[in-house]
Amino acid sequence: MNGFERIMTAMRLGQPDRVPISEFLIDRKVYRHFFPDAESQMELEIAWDMDAVGCGAEFFVTEEINKNEFVDEWGVRYKRNEEHVAHPVKGCIFNREDLKKYTPPDPEHPGRLGRLPELVSRFKGGKAIIFRHRAAFMWSCYLMGMDEMLMNFILEPQLCHDLMDLVLDANIRVVRRAVRAGADIVVLGDDYAHNSGPMMSPEVFAEFILPRLQKMVDAIHEEGAMVIKHTDGNIMKIIEPIINTGIDGLNPLEPTAGMDIGVIKRLYGDRVCLWGNIDCGDLLSHGTRDQVEQAVIKCIKDAGNGGGFVLSSSNSIHSSVNPWNFRAMVEAGKKYGEY
Repeated sequence: MNGFERIMTAMRLGQPDRVPISEFLIDRKVYRHFFPDAESQMELEIAWDMDAVGCGAEFFVTEEINKNEFVDEWGVRYKRNEEHVAHPVKGCIFNREDLKKYTPPDPEHPGRLGRLPELVSRFKGGKAIIFRHRAAFMWSCYLMGMDEMLMNFILEPQLCHDLMDLVLDANIRVVRRAVRAGADIVVLGDDYAHNSGPMMSPEVFAEFILPRLQKMVDAIHEEGAMVIKHTDGNIMKIIEPIINTGIDGLNPLEPTAGMDIGVIKRLYGDRVCLWGNIDCGDLLSHGTRDQVEQAVIKCIKDAGNGGGFVLSSSNSIHSSVNPWNFRAMVEAGKKYGEY
């Protein structure tokens, strides 16, 4: 099988020739350790014969505040850091008047799909092509502020509903374009939980988050692509409704948040493909090669039986990951992942 066949077989809960291996995001510090002139993680994915390639929607800088801070098309102010993704520090919607004046980024912008056309041209049918985006929650939090958003679910519920609908509409339009341009899978990156549990009660999740996730999942399926839901943290209190939306894959199932991939496999492995869950915190950053290999063996044993599993990290390959440990993870996946 090639990478596309391997990933898509697993996503359909089948058993490919070996466990597929993929990462949504690899920090430049890690991939440039092996490929100093690489412009993206794609060079590593090709050289290591990983099973998928991917990119995300592009939102451009509209104002440089200083060398460390900038504003993007969403009107959100960010602070640059060591990671690939900058940290949001200030939104622009604080009340209903702000929302009335607000216009989200144009989904039809010619550069919105980023490197997707190139990936489709080079890899369509050979590797699974993954497009990273979000539904409504996280960008709404960026626009309003996380704490303010969570408080306003109770204090200003209609403001939250209206903001999230505006964000969702723009994001659905971007995703429809991406699938029509050739994306095989869309991964939705809104996070819903901390290590201790969801950020909000199951009742609040059901009112504000779930209906919009459902609309995004339905839109992606209507266009003919598959969906992976990514969310950090312990999601056990809300995992059932998430899976009920019809998602095809679930990621990253963080072990440090108590997400036991073996338990999830027994409970939901006949309904959703599992992506994960090698610890990218302590293990991939500070562990030994043997410890990484043993974790991969256990993960495959717990989640790989019968297929429906893709080996990946417990979040992303961030800047603190030991590059050689990441390589050990990929090599162990190929060595021990044959069915």
